[in-house]
Amino acid sequence: MYIRFLEFSLKPGKKGELLTKVKEEILPILKKYNGFFDLLPWAVETEPTKLFAVSLWYEKKDAERYEKEYFAKVKQIVEPFLTTPVIVKFGAVETTIPEKLFVGVTA
Repeated sequence: MYIRFLEFSLKPGKKGELLTKVKEEILPILKKYNGFFDLLPWAVETEPTKLFAVSLWYEKKDAERYEKEYFAKVKQIVEPFLTTPVIVKFGAVETTIPEKLFVGVTA
């Protein structure tokens, strides 16, 4: 498994609107890509203008292909809600530790 970690710095009061855009426009894009596993957005209660998301991919090459082919379009969708550019980090997921999340995925 491979992960793309995203950090969004939001304009005040825009979190709900951004989550709607993610659900209605970005998630359908992700689901079209072979190798996409899931998207996990979350907010930190003490940081109301921050939103984080993790997209999980079966293989690094799948995430890299998405990054090259379509992420520019996704950035255009989210930019109106942000105060700074989205921060993106990449890495491998250690699947031997979570006991429930990856059952059947890595088998």
